[in-house]
This record gives sequence, structure tokens and C-alpha cells, in this order.
Amino acid sequence: MTGALPGAPAGADVRLDPVTLAAEPAGQTSTAQAQASLPRGVADWVYLPVEVPAGVARLHVRYRYDRPDVPDGDLGNACDVGLFDERGTALCGPGFRGWSGGARTEFFVAADDATPGYVPGPVNPGRWAVLLGPYHEAPAGLTVDVEVTATFGPTGAAARSPSYPPVAVAGRGAGWYRGDCHLHTVHSDGKRTPEQMAAEARSAGLDFIVSSEHNTTSAHRAWAGAAGDDLLIGLGEEVTTRNGHWLALGTEPEAWIDWRYRAIDARFDEFAALVHRHGGIVAAAHPYAPCLGCRFKFGYEQADAIEVWNGPWTLDDEVALHTWDNLLVAAAAEPDRRRWVPAMGNSDAHAFDDRVGLAQTVVQAEELSVTALQAGIVSGRSWLAESSQVSLQLRAETSGAVAEIGERLGAPADAPVLVRLEVAGVPHAVLSLWTDQGQVYTARLDAAGTGRLEWPTSSAASSYVRAEVRHPHSDDPGRTGAQPMAAMTNPIWLG
Repeated sequence: MTGALPGAPAGADVRLDPVTLAAEPAGQTSTAQAQASLPRGVADWVYLPVEVPAGVARLHVRYRYDRPDVPDGDLGNACDVGLFDERGTALCGPGFRGWSGGARTEFFVAADDATPGYVPGPVNPGRWAVLLGPYHEAPAGLTVDVEVTATFGPTGAAARSPSYPPVAVAGRGAGWYRGDCHLHTVHSDGKRTPEQMAAEARSAGLDFIVSSEHNTTSAHRAWAGAAGDDLLIGLGEEVTTRNGHWLALGTEPEAWIDWRYRAIDARFDEFAALVHRHGGIVAAAHPYAPCLGCRFKFGYEQADAIEVWNGPWTLDDEVALHTWDNLLVAAAAEPDRRRWVPAMGNSDAHAFDDRVGLAQTVVQAEELSVTALQAGIVSGRSWLAESSQVSLQLRAETSGAVAEIGERLGAPADAPVLVRLEVAGVPHAVLSLWTDQGQVYTARLDAAGTGRLEWPTSSAASSYVRAEVRHPHSDDPGRTGAQPMAAMTNPIWLG
């Protein structure tokens, strides 16, 4: 991989005393154990160095930590785990061998195989490191036990050269394509295999998905057999930091992006640039998700998109929507100097009952390829939907000129502009149009869920216009405000 960042991991970390695996004859094993008592607030990262001798065919790591009762309201103990080999622990360095976070209590690596989340390869002699990530600690601290076992013998043939899914498939030519860019399989903390995930995507009517496991690229080599002319599979990663999660989408195979920094380390710009050098784009994930470390604190200057809609519509999505809309207003105030950041929607599916494609991003692209889809996402030529049953078209027209979602209608300030919205697939839907002034128009669909509205404006009155399609409140269909979202668009810019 090219473009690695030099230097040691940023932020506070702790190095434990090393443990040593004794050399043994082929067919034998050697085990080393360590215990560490970590006080509350110890560090983000704790490294256990492991001296690995020659002749090891397989390295197996098992860990556990105490989970004492804690006072009401306290988060208690949680500790993640990963592995680096003899090449070191430098940020984005070549030594990374895998990460499972808190999803597993044990894992292995060997020349030709590895636990999902970890990368196969030789177990070379030298100083390896088990990475512990104490996410939060009980008042009395956290005690963790680590056991490392080496199995000696022939190292075996290296895994055959990995294959990866194609970067372009047949598709339907230029048109609108539906996709889900935030999914988790058994290669991080998801329950589905890549094959099961691809089957779910096809069943949901999706045209593309992106592999986005937490902090690892091990799934990249597992997707090739699941792709096809009817489903494009992009590669990427969910970069899960202590100050928010973000998506590296459409990167080159095995382009691992490090996560060991906080916003105060001022390194995010470098990592966003690294994603771009690897052919990918950057999306802030679920910026207001109510879980520890999930809220996005890096700002949006380097983001190519914002995941406004994550899974079933909830209050944190509503807050993300308002933040994003405020960014549109700021962009409108400085059209020549400030770019705007498009919205996207994804399912973030983990469990079997998480619905793949809720939400989804519908992208206008020249072809069904990674580069064409990225161009559509970055330019905002996209809208968001709860399922493939929802269809939508938003246009603005003036004097024979027409602009669609993500485009700019170059109308004089006093020229009349007609906005047209057509929707199908959402019975009793509440339709609304929004500009830099806020909500400016609303209408309702009947039980058929199909209809259209027209609204006149001008670029003097509206810097942009975007649409929302929401379900009525189940308890009071006449009530407005914060209804569950069924679809929403990126803006059409006016003027």
C-alpha cells in the first residue's frame, strides 16, 4: 500500500512489559500470559509487546477482562483488541494485522488463513504487539488477561493472491442507481457473511454496496465471489475513532486507514487526504449517534458527504438533518468560496434483523462503476430513500432550462422558477419543500401514495430547494413535524 503516514501513534498510549514465547520443535506449542491492571482513564491504546521466535506457523490470541458491577449511570468496563506484527505499530504502517474491537475474545493469524477481521500472512520472528483499547473503565479500573499461543511447524504456503470485486459492472448505462454504503459482516461486528449480505442487497433491490468494516480491510478479499453484473461491490472501511466514526468509501484494495487519534490531535485532514490518494471519498457517519465515541467531532471541511440518515429514522437523524441544512445555508452565503457537502443515507446493518437498504442512497451515475458513483455522490446528484419501493423526481425549470438534484439552475434573480416534485410509493405521505428560509411548502398524498406538486419561486427568494417525503404520524396523521422520513433529496441550487 502506498501513501502511509510516518510516525508513532498519536495521543496517549501505554506500553506494557513484553512477554516472550519460547521456541519449540515443530508440532509443539508455546504460550505466554500477561495481566494488566489499568486505572480509569489510563489511555486510549495499551500495547502488549510479544517476542515471537522463528518457526511459528500460527499465532493465537485470547483475552478477557473483568466486568464488575458499577454504580447506576456508569458505563463499566469495555476493552477492544487488535494485532500488529514485527513491522511495528506506526500510524498507517505496514504492521497492522487486524482488529476485532469488542466483537471477539480470541483470534488467530497464519500464513494462509486468519480469523475474520485479521489479515493472513507469515508469522515472522520479532516483536509483535497485541493492541488493547480500553474504551471505558469502571471506577476501580480494568483488569485484562491476555494469552498468546504459538503453534510451531511448517509455515505453509502463503494464501493465494487475493481477488477483489470488479470496479465496474454492466449496469444499465447512465441512470439512477440504488446503494447502501455502510454495512457490517462477520469481518467486524456484523452477523452476516459477505455472501449473505450480498443476497440481502439483491433482495432489497440495490445496485451497489460498499464494504465498511470497523478499522479493518480483511473483508476486501472476501467479496469477489458475491459481485455480479447486477451488483457492484465497492471496498472501504468504517474508521472508528474515539471522536466519531467516518467512512472511507471506494478505496483501493487493502487500503487500510488508521483510527488511533482524536480530534484534538489535528490529524484528520491527513487521513482524509490519504483516503483520496487511495481513490476513495470521505463521509461523516451518523454524526449524532447516541453511543460512546460515535459523535463526529472532526468538522466537515474535509468530508465529501454526510450520512444524514442511518438506519431507521430516529431523533439523531433529525438533528443531523438540521446540521446539514445549516451547512447548506452557509454554503449558499459564500457560493464562490465554499463548497457544499451532500447528504447520504445508509443502513449501517449489523444484525440479521437490520434491514439492508434502510436507508439507501440513489445516485445518478454515467455507469455502474465505483468512480461514476463516487462522482455522483460527491456532486450531490443523489437522493435518499427508505426502500426501493419509493421513487422520486425533483426538478426546477425556468425559460426552457431545467436542473435536477445536485445541479444549479442559472436563472436571473427576477426570473420565475417552477419547482416540480413527483413521488410514488409512500401512501399518505407528507411532502415538503425546503429552502434557505426553511420549510416553504407542504402537501399530502392520498392512499395511493402517488402524486406531484408544483411551487413557484425565484433565485432571489430561494438560494436552493430540496424536498422531504415523510410518513404521517401513526397516532395522529394530521400532526406535522419530525415524522419518520421516507425520502429526501439533496438540493437544487438556484441562481
